[in-house]
Amino acid sequence: MTFYCAPSPIPSPDELSVWEPFMHEALLLAGAAEERGDVPVGAVVVGGCGRILGRGENRTIFENDPTAHAEILALREACSQVGNHRLTDAVLVVTLEPCIMCLGAVIQARLAGVVFAATDPKAGCLVSRMNGTELPWSNHHFWTLGGVLEQECSAKLSGFFQKRRQEKKISKNLAER
Repeated sequence: MTFYCAPSPIPSPDELSVWEPFMHEALLLAGAAEERGDVPVGAVVVGGCGRILGRGENRTIFENDPTAHAEILALREACSQVGNHRLTDAVLVVTLEPCIMCLGAVIQARLAGVVFAATDPKAGCLVSRMNGTELPWSNHHFWTLGGVLEQECSAKLSGFFQKRRQEKKISKNLAER
């Protein structure tokens, strides 16, 4: 099976299921980020042969580093593994639609595609806030596939932010006493 062929515009259930094992791995990484108190986002970079080349989980809070997104860390590991800053036959699999910084990294790495679970209406730059695959000035274009394990990944993110809001509310109530 070739992993870097562009999927059809409307993915079939079979196309989604090919990516589920990789998204499960990304979801485990998201759980590790959450355990540390970071936003639960996980990512893996899959080579054209179907092997995971790099893994990453959000570490922005833990490392006090705004660039320590799961996607960036997974790309760094994959590039190190391959020994090249270009990953032309690789695919990024991530639990949340990438932001503009991560879109830039996808373009710089020359990835073949990006598979994501949940859209990000506030900061997503593949389909939500902009169409990152159709930038007229970019000399690199890639395919995207969204919705793989969307419910599971969305639930993890929603639960995390709901818990954070509850913690802030409790802290505020205690401070007012």
